[in-house]
Amino acid sequence: MNITKGLELKISETINYFKNQLSSIRGGRPNAKLVEDISVEYFGQRLPIKQLGSINIVPPREIQISVWDKNAASAVLKAIEASNLNIGANLDGNVIRVNLPPLSGERRQELTKLVKREAEEAKIRVRGLRDEENKEINRQFEGKEIGEDEKFKLKEKVQESVDRVNGEVEKILEGKIKEIEE
Repeated sequence: MNITKGLELKISETINYFKNQLSSIRGGRPNAKLVEDISVEYFGQRLPIKQLGSINIVPPREIQISVWDKNAASAVLKAIEASNLNIGANLDGNVIRVNLPPLSGERRQELTKLVKREAEEAKIRVRGLRDEENKEINRQFEGKEIGEDEKFKLKEKVQESVDRVNGEVEKILEGKIKEIEE
């Protein structure tokens, strides 16, 4: 029965990875996760922005980064501009202001396609986990470690987990699409 516990752990890792992927995709309103993990070259090290300063959201469409070391401010600015987010940033002392323009209809469609692709990849990973788990169940059955009834019960539990996770992925996807449309 510990087979499904391992599956649950792998599935939760997949869901967390999916959530992190979506959090880095811009929605209609600013989000600190958009910039916090951008890597910055700082004194020979690569550090995420969140380790170099505090990130605040200034409604309606601005992210403000207060860099703790003024010497790092220009490096943070360069890293933001070099990122694939296509956003501009301004430096004001040790404060970097990232203004997010409203999303165009075309850009909203691109982002919607991107989040749908991420959701599909998450579902594919979950199906792969299900297949691995079913192979292990079959191996145990053929090795006479479990009986036929237990084999079918385990496969049923595995499928229930997969169905539950696919529903969760769909809910997360719907939420992200709504955020993009704002």
